[in-house]
Amino acid sequence: MNVWRRLAIVLSVLLLSGCLVTFPKALPPEQAAPANLLGKWASKDAWGEHLNLTISRVGPNRYHATSRALESAEVDRKKPKVSLDQVDFTVARHGSRWYASATMPKEYGGRYALAGFELTEGGELVVYNLDVEQVKQALEQKALRGEVYEAQQNEGVLVESPLEEVFAYLDDPANSDVFIEIARYQRAK
Repeated sequence: MNVWRRLAIVLSVLLLSGCLVTFPKALPPEQAAPANLLGKWASKDAWGEHLNLTISRVGPNRYHATSRALESAEVDRKKPKVSLDQVDFTVARHGSRWYASATMPKEYGGRYALAGFELTEGGELVVYNLDVEQVKQALEQKALRGEVYEAQQNEGVLVESPLEEVFAYLDDPANSDVFIEIARYQRAK
């Protein structure tokens, strides 16, 4: 399950082996994304698929991501196999990181996923997912409130803490290991 393709799709990638960190509410559309997030991006994922990501504005502080994956084994053939994912999302900046949130498909509970992203000085778009095990530990330690639930293939986590508490937890440098890099894009030519 590659949830960030859904979120990146929201920027483009998040479905990691069925494990998800979800939230009952999306980020409110109160902030605009950085202008250099918009446009076309390209990458190759861990499975060798070529990824093309297009991000556009669809309304005030609302965005749309379309991810196209071209399987490497099919690249040289006349009719390559292409998968297409699309998602609408909102963004927020807290601390030194940007976040994006998007609705998950009904088969994954229809809740909201949250991903981190940054635009590097080198012109890359780097996308981060939340580590399910780290978030489960935060629930056990009462740093966050929520519950573990059964997802398609593995356990998922529903974080029910208010967003202010979630961001306070995520912004704490002691919790920096909660982020896992899942995609790195370069500006498409």
